[in-house]
Amino acid sequence: MSHPASPHELRATLDTLFASVNRSDAPGLVVGVAHQGRALYRRGFGLASLEHGLANTVWTRMRLASTSKHFTALAVLLLAEDGLLDIDASVRRHVPELPTLQGEPSLRQLMQHTGGYRCYLDIGCLADGETACKPKGEALHAQARQQGVNFAPGEKMMYCNGGYHLLSLVVERVSGLPFRHVLRERIFAPLGMHDTTLAPSDFEIHRGMATLHEPVPAEEGGGWRRGISPPEDVGGEGSIVSTVDDMLRWLAHLRGPRRVVGRDASWRQMLTPTRLNDGTEIPYGLGLMVHGYRGVEVIHHAGGVNGALCQMITVPAQALDIILMTNGAPVSPTALSYRIIDAVLGDARLDAPTPEAASTAFTPMLGTRYHAPGSGLVAAFAEAPDGRLGLSFLNHAPLPLKDDGERLQIDLDAIAIGPISVAKAALARDGEAPSTLEIREGGHAERYQRLPATPPGARAVSDGLLGRYQCADMAAQARLRLEGERLRLELVGAYGRQTLDLEVWADDVLGLQPALGVLNLERDADRRVRCWRLDTLRSRGLRFERRSDGPNEC
Repeated sequence: MSHPASPHELRATLDTLFASVNRSDAPGLVVGVAHQGRALYRRGFGLASLEHGLANTVWTRMRLASTSKHFTALAVLLLAEDGLLDIDASVRRHVPELPTLQGEPSLRQLMQHTGGYRCYLDIGCLADGETACKPKGEALHAQARQQGVNFAPGEKMMYCNGGYHLLSLVVERVSGLPFRHVLRERIFAPLGMHDTTLAPSDFEIHRGMATLHEPVPAEEGGGWRRGISPPEDVGGEGSIVSTVDDMLRWLAHLRGPRRVVGRDASWRQMLTPTRLNDGTEIPYGLGLMVHGYRGVEVIHHAGGVNGALCQMITVPAQALDIILMTNGAPVSPTALSYRIIDAVLGDARLDAPTPEAASTAFTPMLGTRYHAPGSGLVAAFAEAPDGRLGLSFLNHAPLPLKDDGERLQIDLDAIAIGPISVAKAALARDGEAPSTLEIREGGHAERYQRLPATPPGARAVSDGLLGRYQCADMAAQARLRLEGERLRLELVGAYGRQTLDLEVWADDVLGLQPALGVLNLERDADRRVRCWRLDTLRSRGLRFERRSDGPNEC
């Protein structure tokens, strides 16, 4: 796409891009685009409230969700500038309730998502379902009861909302002020972001804020329901609400060069890529992604909660700032933001897109699933949209593999762990898929074994498996039962329950459906399952110990 000849043509191009959400009977989004200090495009689409028939406008407040995280990181750095804390000190210096596990992560590592802690939000949604509401204090309680971790500090990068919740508690304890007060007085007010505030609970009412909407499945009648996030005290992990104009003002400040808030040294830390213990560099700084896109550097962070998505991105060298916030529109703000960059800058200013592997080039790999016996991780090859080769990691939906010449890779910004990669030369182009593969997660390589193309039936696997189990770290009980030829897992937490199907991949390897994670079974000599381990993208090694045999109620 070439650069539009005029602002009018550019606006027409962007109108076309958002045509699918330009409607008056569904939730929508708000978008702002500024280039070289000039607002190019500011629009609201769809409804802010289906209940009241109110339209989204550029003044509508929307949830930033995880885009809030870099504000939290900056608040921590401002307190470090004041000499009130050391970001390389252990988080337990300020939150001693946390257990001593495989080392004590620093505040910096929490900001980088390299601390190794499991995520309270991920664990809670597994135990109780995604709609069960949790009282204030449950997030800290869940983090404090963990007896295990995902990894030792600095070993990997794994996105962790719990780490940022702890950071907001640190801000409060060190400053002696509520977290929202610190953000308002130290960041929002100095920049004139007067419509930006915190909404720790979706039960709070805020002037001019859009209602969050989630689609109701067609089999349940269709339509929409309110999007309600489980915690009542969301903090630094995702509590900020803002507007298009406030966020455009913020993006101009973020890319500098002269900044009102924060010293240059603090901003350098925010924007410096992270190095893992083994030297692997990942494109995440302190609450911000920094990497290349078609030959230009981009700085960004996305966000998502029940009923809302967000993408904030800037191209500093071109002074191009973009903010997209939805309240239920069935679109990807991240994909749309890159299409906006393409439209505004054009092919003349951008390199060719990074190629993605075609599924037709690796036909024998399609449908193959691999298992790492040591860690229990599972990866599967499948066809992604538009004929691309995709990889499903830990039962996540398949994501397209980018081709860098020697390796095929899912970038960290697409999955918030890793990156996940495999040598291109190791994949079969004809004949049979290899029996083993080396797959890397971040800097860690592991040998995976191909699982059988025809797994055993659910009834065969259920022998020695059915019964009741419990997981102390999740504060949850579980019941595994057989219904006809279908294995089912019922999870019961302190605030709710959910029932999930299990797909048999091998005698001791099962996949959760919907695609939430993987179960690895541990059997005795008589093939009785004494415990099983649950692994998800963000929570690893959750152990469920057997309590009883048979179809007893949880």
